[in-house]
Amino acid sequence: MAPQKRPTLLIVDDAPENLVVLSELLAPHYRVLAATSGESCLRIANIQPTPDLILLDVMMPDMDGYAVLARLRESPVTREVPVIFVTALVDIESEEHGLQLGAADYVTKPIRATIVLARVRTQLEAKQARDWLKDQNAALEAEVARRMAENDLIQKASIRALAHLAETRDPETGNHIARTQGYVQRLATALAPHPRFSALLTDYYIDQLVRSAPLHDIGKVGIPDSVLLKPGPLTATEWDMMRTHAKMGSDAIELAEQDIDATVDFFTLAKEIAHWHHEKWDGTGYPDRLAGDAIPASARLMALADVFDALITARPYKRAMPYTHARDIIASESGKHFDPDVVDVFLVNFDDFAAIATSYLDAGEMQKASTA
Repeated sequence: MAPQKRPTLLIVDDAPENLVVLSELLAPHYRVLAATSGESCLRIANIQPTPDLILLDVMMPDMDGYAVLARLRESPVTREVPVIFVTALVDIESEEHGLQLGAADYVTKPIRATIVLARVRTQLEAKQARDWLKDQNAALEAEVARRMAENDLIQKASIRALAHLAETRDPETGNHIARTQGYVQRLATALAPHPRFSALLTDYYIDQLVRSAPLHDIGKVGIPDSVLLKPGPLTATEWDMMRTHAKMGSDAIELAEQDIDATVDFFTLAKEIAHWHHEKWDGTGYPDRLAGDAIPASARLMALADVFDALITARPYKRAMPYTHARDIIASESGKHFDPDVVDVFLVNFDDFAAIATSYLDAGEMQKASTA
């Protein structure tokens, strides 16, 4: 086992004879550095590794001990190094002044060896305890950060796993989850400065919104294959059944929230998106025929993202639509299917949406899809 490193003391006094006395007293127990002025003290103290303790004379020319202590406390390198004043000033006011400035202790001259050694040992033990506690806190903070990052990753993976579960029921959707996440994030960030949305679309809200977006169609798990996978138009009865996926999705998320017996922002947004992303601005959507701002903003953003992706994606009963054609359809539905302000940012940032679509291009889905 390697021998424990001896603490380093810096003794500061403009009188060489005082330095000799202190050095002879302390050197058998500690590594001792010496300085004969305030300037040299500051220079030595800022060299790494910093001293563990400074014994500082008060009455020095040019820069007295009080001024040196103030400079030590201003520097991030030395502000936590404990300082013991060693001085011939014996009045209570001087001692109080030194302690108020941040000195750890106060020793008067002529020094008495047992007192100096005891005070030095006490301050070094206190510093060692503070350093240990700081190291423990840093280690704890690092562990908490690691676990939070791990939990965050687990949450994201779990969300994607649930979304992919729904996706396996509908093999034509391919990268629909990744694309709609990207669209929703772009819509939200573009709308964040808008007066109608600025109070709501904080960075935290957008993060939770993007996390929850993959669960918008989780209710499709409950739709029979004969309806979900039908390669042609649905009958009225089949459409009624298909529409139930919105409420089934929000109900499933509600049950998950009840299991943990807590309100979680992520679940709130996930329920909004699952339940109302098929509502329309003019009130003709489903399942509740909400209109305008009565439709949660999360669902309004998801509605446009979902429709745009459906338009540019091939299905058994239709071919993929060129991006620009889909853009024109979205524009024509402003104020009808979609919130006009959401449509506006989509049109202004259309190239970004086309780029997101292309970055997750699936040849089986997007036959002949293009920006032309």
